[in-house]
Amino acid sequence: MKECSMSFEFATAPRIVFGCGTVSQLPLISATYGQRVLVVTGADPQRFAWLLESLTRQGLTIDVFSISGEPTVEDARKGAEQARQKSVQLVIGLGGGSAVDAGKAIAALATQPSDVMEYLEVVGKGMPLVELPLPYIAVPTTAGTGAEVTRNAVLSSPEHRVKASLRHVSMLPRVASIDPELARDCPPSVTAASGMDALTQCLEAFVSSKAQPMTDALCVDGIHRARRSLVKAVTEGQDLAAREDMALAAMFSGMALANAGLGAVHGFAAPIGGAFHAPHGAVCAALLAPVWAANWWAVQREGQPSAIAKFKAAAQWLCPETPEVEASVEFLQSLTRRLNIPGLTSYGIREAHLEDIAFKAAKASSMKGNPVILSQEELLHVLRQAL
Repeated sequence: MKECSMSFEFATAPRIVFGCGTVSQLPLISATYGQRVLVVTGADPQRFAWLLESLTRQGLTIDVFSISGEPTVEDARKGAEQARQKSVQLVIGLGGGSAVDAGKAIAALATQPSDVMEYLEVVGKGMPLVELPLPYIAVPTTAGTGAEVTRNAVLSSPEHRVKASLRHVSMLPRVASIDPELARDCPPSVTAASGMDALTQCLEAFVSSKAQPMTDALCVDGIHRARRSLVKAVTEGQDLAAREDMALAAMFSGMALANAGLGAVHGFAAPIGGAFHAPHGAVCAALLAPVWAANWWAVQREGQPSAIAKFKAAAQWLCPETPEVEASVEFLQSLTRRLNIPGLTSYGIREAHLEDIAFKAAKASSMKGNPVILSQEELLHVLRQAL
């Protein structure tokens, strides 16, 4: 008689509302959590004036907290203080991955007794949250990070020149409201970078050392959707079928990474994003093909049959005409060029910076899920290929 061979846990947002036009349900959903609402959004809240007005018509009192870029530790502090001062009962994150992460961090920190550095990983103490966060609703307007269904918020610490996560299972949004129509006017460059991030997350979670059957299923579907619709979403932004595919790919990638972890691409992205003015999705896109190639050669070298099988399976989905892993590397390289993804030099990264980036990347939390340990020389080779 065979014994059981696996054990795993899977957690995601308890309620997901998905579909074109479903954002119209946001006022009624929000009203179930309270009357005072803090909406965390990007630098131009007027983009969503129509949605803010719909919340007001529902009888909700709305305050807005804007961030100008990827969220910093100080943004999280200020937003949490505003939430406390206004006696907020609900936080809504409305915008791209940065706004969704900022909202998530603010909802969590608003109820905690100590400063953010008590709970932040890597550069802080990394202690668990003490109190439950405020109720939080995530409303993404781009398809990339999948932050609407993850349990962490990535914050930049300019002081330490690194990005680190605030992480706790209670930080999962109460509701993920995902309306693909909100991404229709997303610029092609943002669509390309965020879409490549979603594809990267599906690929990394699929070959992760912490992968499990449920995350595998999500990754497979996400890879297929991104493969067929990413380019169309970039070149034909009004195509709602393509936007729907990418919204699902991003959501599935978030569910997968929250339960299976990521890998070297995101291991690199943390120190790069903290030290250079470099958008997360574009950095991941530039690194994807070099990391995929390095990991493929490393798992062969280490003789890991299960990982080798997964790389071969992913290659079949990425390039069914030539289903070899080497061909999938070439496909990812050509996709990066086709989408006009810039190399790392465009962010001021030079040869002199690579040793420090590689050293910090090796210690990043995302690196723990990489299917194999990459040497310092291998990490440096990846960075040089991404320049």
